[in-house]
Amino acid sequence: CHPCVAMGPLSLLLALSLLSPRGAAGGTCPPRCVCASNLLSCSQANLSAVPAPLPRFTAVLDVSHNNVTRLRADWAPARLPHLHALLLSHNGLTFVSTEAFTNVPRLRHLDLSSNRLRTLDENLFSDLGELEVLLLYNNEITTVDRTAFENLGRLRKLYLGQNRIARFPLELLREGSRLPQLALLDLSANRLRAVPAGELQALPAWLRDRLYLHNNPQLVCDCPLFQLLDRGHRRRLSAVVDFQDELRCVLPGTPAPIRILELAGRQPLNCSRVQEAVLEAHLGDSVTLSCDSRWQGVRGRHWVTPGGERVLGDGGNGSVVLLANGSLQLRALRPEDSGTYACSVAGPLLNETLYVELLVHNFTLHGPHDTLNTAYTTLVGCILSVVLVLIYLYLTPCRCCCCRGTEKPPAPRDDSINSSVLSTTPNHAGGTGEPGGSRVASGAGMGQNGRFKGGGTPPMPPRQGPKAQRKVSDPDSVSSVFSDTPIVV
Repeated sequence: CHPCVAMGPLSLLLALSLLSPRGAAGGTCPPRCVCASNLLSCSQANLSAVPAPLPRFTAVLDVSHNNVTRLRADWAPARLPHLHALLLSHNGLTFVSTEAFTNVPRLRHLDLSSNRLRTLDENLFSDLGELEVLLLYNNEITTVDRTAFENLGRLRKLYLGQNRIARFPLELLREGSRLPQLALLDLSANRLRAVPAGELQALPAWLRDRLYLHNNPQLVCDCPLFQLLDRGHRRRLSAVVDFQDELRCVLPGTPAPIRILELAGRQPLNCSRVQEAVLEAHLGDSVTLSCDSRWQGVRGRHWVTPGGERVLGDGGNGSVVLLANGSLQLRALRPEDSGTYACSVAGPLLNETLYVELLVHNFTLHGPHDTLNTAYTTLVGCILSVVLVLIYLYLTPCRCCCCRGTEKPPAPRDDSINSSVLSTTPNHAGGTGEPGGSRVASGAGMGQNGRFKGGGTPPMPPRQGPKAQRKVSDPDSVSSVFSDTPIVV
């Protein structure tokens, strides 16, 4: 019988394993490589190309410290569905094909560091949708195409340090559209001249904590850059605290770079420190207070209001809401909502407390215009009042002495103000004791003490009774204790 027929299943598997070079199960281990299970180490083997063919089960491939200067599209002619780590550092690589990663779609770790790459071409890594770590440090990169990192939705760490990049690749961070999960960006030891400090300040703290900008000696000093790093230093962000001596910039007229954190109050910039977080709003607005923590994905966080109340969920009246991302939303703001809010985060290494000061202005968003209208209305009212007073004073009909001749004489009244103790008192007649009627001319006549009266009042007919002796007095005469006519008692 055939020898193999007499062998049992276990003996057959043992024989197949012995036939496999260097014990690589299920495939052939390439020459000058060491295979251990699904790990292939071809490091320092003086290779000028990636060994082929590669076992289909390969999960980790190390081809570092060789002479592979060009990575063509045919380096992996067959699909390697299990390969998740490819190490190609220290090879003198100068060219990488845009189709080089077509057959390795599950790659999560790619090391192209310490080579001689100069450009990152269009859609160079677009086939690596599951890539998480990309090492490109210690190359000669000067140009980064805007689409070089397209479709890298899971990339978390990108190392571009020790290159020759002169322009900050802001497209990697803007709006989080290209690299939404990026948590570390190393741009240290490059030739950056400026960074968009204002836009970087708007990044989440967990990303700013892993944004490395040290050893860029050509950075031009300005206050936004200082404030960005000064805030990171006060927040104890590791990218600033661990490399504060290497964070330097150039001042005009200064021969050597100076430490960026020493720009506070220093001429000629005289930069000032910014407050931690200040938010201004108006009555009735809705605002969201961000818990800008460097700990990503931490759920153990809570807010404390200025009144000392702890917010763990929706407020009692629905005006205070704790969002899923840890932010605090305040609706229909009131003046009493002003104050300092504290967000406490329980991180994996230490706890962190963030403070946000909220200023609620005591008017609506259109308050300044309303205030201006009110002041204008008040001013117009005052002017109109003054005009009315002037009209009353200067345009009222004249009541001076020259107008008396044309006035209608007042109608005689009995017991009026003309008949008072100040009225003219009749003189006594002869010894009979009967009162004598006063004879006054109807037009002009003699007044008291022979004084001529230009206009008199017609005499009233005599009356019966105790008051018959009284007559209507002349309205233009005043009888008093100084009158020449004696007063009858």
